[in-house]
Amino acid sequence: MDLGVPIGLTRSNLLLRWRLAIVGALAALALLAWWWTAARMAGMDAGPGTDPGALGFFVSAWVVMTAAMMFPSIAPMVLAYAGMQRGRRASTPLFVAGYVVLWGAAGLAAYAALKLGRQLDGGLFAWHRAGRWTAAGVLAAAAIYELTPLKYACLRRCRAPVGFLATEWRDGRTGALRMGLVHGAWCFGCCWALMAALFALGAMSLTWMALVTVLVAGERTLPRPARLGVAAVLVALGLWVALAPGAVPGLTVPDSSSGPMGGAMRMR
Repeated sequence: MDLGVPIGLTRSNLLLRWRLAIVGALAALALLAWWWTAARMAGMDAGPGTDPGALGFFVSAWVVMTAAMMFPSIAPMVLAYAGMQRGRRASTPLFVAGYVVLWGAAGLAAYAALKLGRQLDGGLFAWHRAGRWTAAGVLAAAAIYELTPLKYACLRRCRAPVGFLATEWRDGRTGALRMGLVHGAWCFGCCWALMAALFALGAMSLTWMALVTVLVAGERTLPRPARLGVAAVLVALGLWVALAPGAVPGLTVPDSSSGPMGGAMRMR
């Protein structure tokens, strides 16, 4: 043993390597999810109101899509959790798994809402009827939600990993899974309106996925007034979609002869 190397420094190096491994794993999983999403969505209708398709396809696509969009933003929380584990590494994947399970459950709810909406609207929300205005309304509603106390409460917990862990801490693997579920619930409360905005713009569009990912990361890492910027972006997009949808870069204007708000999903 090299007695010239302080024990504290050795432990610091080990901790640093563990933290880098976690960040690297989350980044690799996010990149893999982006690649899978791009490959899976190739040839699909990228416009607003795309039919969600079969349940299995939608849920699997939803889980991978949310991993691609959210994993970069949850890195600080996962790092804080791993640090408080004091070397008990087995629980960290369970914490992330709980987060993914919560978003998977949210995907099931979203699928049910989309299917029910398409059955009840009777074509009212087709793009050539009320579809354009519905999409703009969803964007406006998402902008308003950015400024609500509920949004602030959810965002505050997502922005303060140590505070969240101090109040929600549970020991053991079951505790790790539970904490991941709770964190996922706060994250969903923070991001559900932005996900609704994604569907209003085109859930199968990588362009709009990237924009929402940037908005999510921005409001979690930038100073709190960043929420005003996110709201402003959503309002501007809503007005643009309502007044001149054909001029919106990256927006696939649905075929007016298609179903509610647009065309159906075209799978290869």
